[in-house]
Amino acid sequence: MTDHTAIAHCYIDLWNERTTSRRRELLSETWTADASYVDPLMKGDGPDGIDALIAGVQQRFPDFRFKLIGEPNGYGDHVRFSWGLGPDGVDSPIKGTDFAVLKDGRIQSVTGFLDQVPAGA
Repeated sequence: MTDHTAIAHCYIDLWNERTTSRRRELLSETWTADASYVDPLMKGDGPDGIDALIAGVQQRFPDFRFKLIGEPNGYGDHVRFSWGLGPDGVDSPIKGTDFAVLKDGRIQSVTGFLDQVPAGA
């Protein structure tokens, strides 16, 4: 049985990981080798492409962190969760909802939607 909440927490941990070697380790543990990520602003394929996306977001928003909003849910190999990106201790100015497809318990693809993005972000 798939633990959708654990998958979402691992996903958020990955996006918050600042150490490149640890981030690569998390990618190899929780994502498939042929994984893909896409949202309205960016796209990445495989561990190198996804790692580059995460590093780019961290560089653009160095004082921001991801956090889950609400409870993740899903069925079978599909997971849906919402997240916020912003400074600790305040309501996140950037929010989104991601849909992940799993293969053998690991993330194979993520399609992201941006629910709230302030001008200039």
